[in-house]
Amino acid sequence: MRNKRLLIILSLASILLIVPFVAMQFTDEVNWRIADFISMGALLFGTGLSVEFVCRKVSSIKYRMLYLGIALLVFLLIWAELAVGVFRSPFAGS
Repeated sequence: MRNKRLLIILSLASILLIVPFVAMQFTDEVNWRIADFISMGALLFGTGLSVEFVCRKVSSIKYRMLYLGIALLVFLLIWAELAVGVFRSPFAGS
């Protein structure tokens, strides 16, 4: 079960990376560079692996939900910063 869950997480991250690649073939509205794919891949795979780590190591449902919520919040904040520069940090190129 554990390896199946890990395979599902990694497959979903890969599929999410394929979406902008396919969109780039049909429209000029999506314009990702290789660095964009690398950074989003690191963010997706890192978040997925942290979710898997929490699911394997934390037995209490209460703490598992807390840690998964924190991981999701961190993912969303980094994603928003990279996408539009919400916090205007040098991290996003602002």
